[in-house]
Amino acid sequence: MVDKIFLRGGRLAASLLVFAAVSGTALAQDRGDWPSSVTVGTASQGGTYFIYGAGWAGLVQEVLGIATSTEATGGPVQNMALVQSGDLDFGMVTMGPAYDGWIGESEIAPGFEMRDVRAMFPMYETPFQIIALQRSGITSTADLDGRRVGVGPRGGTPGTYFPRFFEQLGVNVNVQYGGASDLAGQLQDGLLDAFAFAAGIPISAFSQVEAQNPAVIFTFSDEEREQLLEANPSIAPFLVPAGTYQSQSEDQTTVSMWNFAIAHKDVPESLVYEIMRVVLENNDRMMTIHATAAETLVENWDKNGFLPFHAGAVRYLQDQGIEVPAELIPEEYEG
Repeated sequence: MVDKIFLRGGRLAASLLVFAAVSGTALAQDRGDWPSSVTVGTASQGGTYFIYGAGWAGLVQEVLGIATSTEATGGPVQNMALVQSGDLDFGMVTMGPAYDGWIGESEIAPGFEMRDVRAMFPMYETPFQIIALQRSGITSTADLDGRRVGVGPRGGTPGTYFPRFFEQLGVNVNVQYGGASDLAGQLQDGLLDAFAFAAGIPISAFSQVEAQNPAVIFTFSDEEREQLLEANPSIAPFLVPAGTYQSQSEDQTTVSMWNFAIAHKDVPESLVYEIMRVVLENNDRMMTIHATAAETLVENWDKNGFLPFHAGAVRYLQDQGIEVPAELIPEEYEG
């Protein structure tokens, strides 16, 4: 059963005052076409999407006074499909699965181009990392050959790309799917040999494991990383700073994907404009939600190179003096 977390802000009157002061009477009148409530697709419990998504949904409800809920999903691949179908108003995606869905190569709906999805604000980069218990003796990707490895839920970024990466590296892994919290528990119970995941750092499920057991967190070798970068144009190098986890004493270089919030194209333009404003102009509040929000900045809009922005996002970016490329402006935008 899909879990839902309903976020109820308590300061509606204050929120409306903030809205009126910032947005003005004209925009307030645009609220006539706003839905009474909206839903944001996140991912499995224990992952960064789950925390980050609940956080920005709650902030939007607090400031804008619109009822906002989050729905735990399988992650980016499923979010892309659910926003396309209109079952979700908003979602969060990494740009690899988003591109697959856009061009009709999503594993969830092969051959179907998801052309009703629009980009909103940049979130953060998602690095790929692996954790094993120290007693397993596993310290590298090569050590995973023939082992049972959790990779997150089907349809999520790690669940989609880690099996692909292992195949490209010639590592024969017995892949196990599931939510981040569940897989972390299975690792500690000895049901898994390792847990390979991708999320904003620090990954809460990894921190949970190492708080209870001596653990080893590792990434790819230099040669493996270069091989993956050559084979996968949607990823980029990423540095995980020393001290990100208590068991990580040195910098680690891995690969990553950017994350963006997405919306269905039919969500009202004025609502998306206001969500862009609330999220991007309250970075201090976003940082209290999750440390990855340090990258939730308007200047990172250009990390999206293919998915058209929502009309409301285009208008917001233009109001910040940004010249949005023509190929990223949707046909429904009236200028």
